Amino acid sequence: MTPSITSFAPPSGYSRVKVVHSFDELVTTPFADGVNALCWARTLTGNFAEVLEHLKFSEGINPLDEALLRSLPLSAEGRMAVEVMMEDQNLLRSAGLEPVLDCICGYPQDDETEIVSTDVYSFHADSAPVEADTYLCSYNTPSSQGLRNEDARRRVDIPETRAALLENWGGEEDDAFREYLRESCYDLHYAALPGAEPFCFGVGNLWRIAVEYPGSPVPPCIHRAPRTHSGQPPRLLLIS
Repeated sequence: MTPSITSFAPPSGYSRVKVVHSFDELVTTPFADGVNALCWARTLTGNFAEVLEHLKFSEGINPLDEALLRSLPLSAEGRMAVEVMMEDQNLLRSAGLEPVLDCICGYPQDDETEIVSTDVYSFHADSAPVEADTYLCSYNTPSSQGLRNEDARRRVDIPETRAALLENWGGEEDDAFREYLRESCYDLHYAALPGAEPFCFGVGNLWRIAVEYPGSPVPPCIHRAPRTHSGQPPRLLLIS
């Protein structure tokens, strides 16, 4: 049976997310006027759950290549799902990107004693030394989550957190300390403000989100990976 996949509607009153209607619009629309996330909202066909049933991974992040997916004994609906994922990769490659398709049973997770968690389950911004974007698509639930920039605060700007990091650093509040925050990626992670409501990226939608880099015209898109729980299927995620 073909899964029911719902299209995406931006959070009410939130102008930083723009819905586009084609791949060409997704890759050519500039980030401007505060917009830092583009969503190509789609309704996909194919049985992605069947594909997962034939993948025997039990832990970690497992890259999927075309040869493996085409070797699976799938029904017509399952083969349709494979074709959708292959076509998405081809579209991204045609734009000069290097997409990766993964079956994710779980990501590495920081110890709870860390002052600032820097794993992907924490709200964070991607970063790059040069102009770049992140593309991603979740083919099954749960999907990635976003957080309004206005509802987020950098963890290093929370006084008690910064004081704990400074104590751990063992030095003074100077350029060396700020470089320590950058090298450790502490400055890329965010806490949700009280009352904040994260939004889901939705299943089947192909996103392009802004990255933090020198000279970026917009703030980065704050997002996180969803936590998976025992009994849930792995994630099928395309990312570039």
